[in-house]
Amino acid sequence: MEVALVTVGDELLAGDTENTNATWLARQLTERGATVARMLTIPDDRAVIARWVGDFADEFDAVVVTGGLGDTPDDVTVEAVADAFGRDLEVQPEVRDRVAEKARRYREENPEYYEQHDFDLDLDETAALPAGARPIQTAESFNPGCVVENVYVFPGFPGELKVMFDAVADEFGGDAVSASVATSTPEGALRHVLDGVRDRFDVAVGSYPARRGEPGRVKVTGTDPDEVERAVEWVDEQVADPEDGE
Repeated sequence: MEVALVTVGDELLAGDTENTNATWLARQLTERGATVARMLTIPDDRAVIARWVGDFADEFDAVVVTGGLGDTPDDVTVEAVADAFGRDLEVQPEVRDRVAEKARRYREENPEYYEQHDFDLDLDETAALPAGARPIQTAESFNPGCVVENVYVFPGFPGELKVMFDAVADEFGGDAVSASVATSTPEGALRHVLDGVRDRFDVAVGSYPARRGEPGRVKVTGTDPDEVERAVEWVDEQVADPEDGE
């Protein structure tokens, strides 16, 4: 299963917010055997979002989009995903009911906060999703996420994202397996190893230099666990052990 990740937000591009969602999602998907084939960060621009979501939906098995699900003018992700598939927005009654109930409970639990601020909540606008979308609603999120064909739309707040992803995590998977070999061999001296493992085995390979006192590593990925194991054993024979310091 090949997946593309699209993180949406002007604040990500400006460096005001660290893009931890992309790293977390990539790790979750990889652990489930999926392959993250693309990772893209784009602005809160409806046309840009629609173009990339549409392109990626055609190219990959699944697309995961995060960010831009709020009720402010710059939150345009849901509208853009609808555009990508040529769909209108619609309000599903059960989605609106859950949004209304969540708003009611929040007001009851926070009366003073509600009185201090002028909340301008449009339930229909909040509940609107692309026509035919499968809604994803959790206790953590006010705005619903959704699935449109092979595109999964999640909120940008990390806590809400994680709960919503967990609700559909079983829909992601694949045959990819990985294993790594720790080594003190400098990355610049690994070319013969990287070329050699590609020539000998049906795997993908990458090198990751040492950092923060940790050794470097060579990572091997493939769809045949036995082939990956043989490739790792071969790599281990070619590189210096971390404690060797060579």
